[in-house]
Amino acid sequence: MMVVQISTYYEVQLTLRFMDIVDGIEFARGGPESTWGSVRAAMGHPQPFNLNYVSIGNQECWMLYYRGNYQKFYSAIKAAYPDINVISSCDKSTISPSNPADLYDVHVYTSSSDMFSRTSMFDNTPRSGPKAIISEYAVTGNDAGKGTLVAALAEAAFLVGLERNSDVVEMASCAPLFVNDNDRRWSPDAIVFNSWQSYGCPNYWMLHFFKDSSGATLHPSNIQISGYNQLAASAITWQSSKDKSTYLKIKVVNFGNKAVNLSISVSGLNVGIKSSGSKKTVLTSSGPLDENSFQQPEKVAPLSSPMDNANQQMDVSLGAYSLTSFDLLLEQSKHSSS
Repeated sequence: MMVVQISTYYEVQLTLRFMDIVDGIEFARGGPESTWGSVRAAMGHPQPFNLNYVSIGNQECWMLYYRGNYQKFYSAIKAAYPDINVISSCDKSTISPSNPADLYDVHVYTSSSDMFSRTSMFDNTPRSGPKAIISEYAVTGNDAGKGTLVAALAEAAFLVGLERNSDVVEMASCAPLFVNDNDRRWSPDAIVFNSWQSYGCPNYWMLHFFKDSSGATLHPSNIQISGYNQLAASAITWQSSKDKSTYLKIKVVNFGNKAVNLSISVSGLNVGIKSSGSKKTVLTSSGPLDENSFQQPEKVAPLSSPMDNANQQMDVSLGAYSLTSFDLLLEQSKHSSS
């Protein structure tokens, strides 16, 4: 999947720019017999790219020229490629039949405490109309460091909220993904490298907890502890591509500084939970500001262990400043094929 972003900044020779953009899309996804697809093929890539999204602008909605130029770009792209999803830099409230968009772009840069609170950001979003793409999100501020545990946990809570609201959020990506340690222009980043080594920051490892979410089935979940509002949770069922086993994954973020005991109650599944084969995975460390480094590349990294009490009713413990995933192996459905 590709997303191409184009700038609307210059108003000079817009007609030519519309042609350039349409030609550029053909270069990416046109067949090898097309005018610009043949150029790509001659460069050694006959297979078209899977280009489905084009973003017009980048945080430019507030600029005077943006909306008028956006509509011209939108019309030119849709006339040539009606199946392309066009992404607006404006928020959902500005999108209308006269200012159309398939999706709208959202950027979230904030402190860890505010990022945690945004787990409910889309809870009350109207369920009709274009979906959001969170093309950039990152914890910034004093406790972000070069990639701290607490920053990763705040981002995990935010993603839990996106997962719960996946009917109005199309996709999300952290910003940025890579940084050269010898040329840092932004912190934190997910993956740090130099000329001969690399490591993942805590938020890189946090993303592993969400790798099974795409295509999974979301289940309603709620979590309540009187006087303690530092938890965020979601539940999905997903199928392993290796052996086709199905799991109920319950993820819980504990953003607070105290350990918590929870009673988990699972209901509504059409199959039971197997007595063996489940596991618990935890991302935590001795301190919320702990970071990874070339010297300690996995100081903050997930640790998995088998669960010996997997059941529909379970008592579990969550450490302070932790992200915990319970992957509960489900019994095979009587209607599933072997």
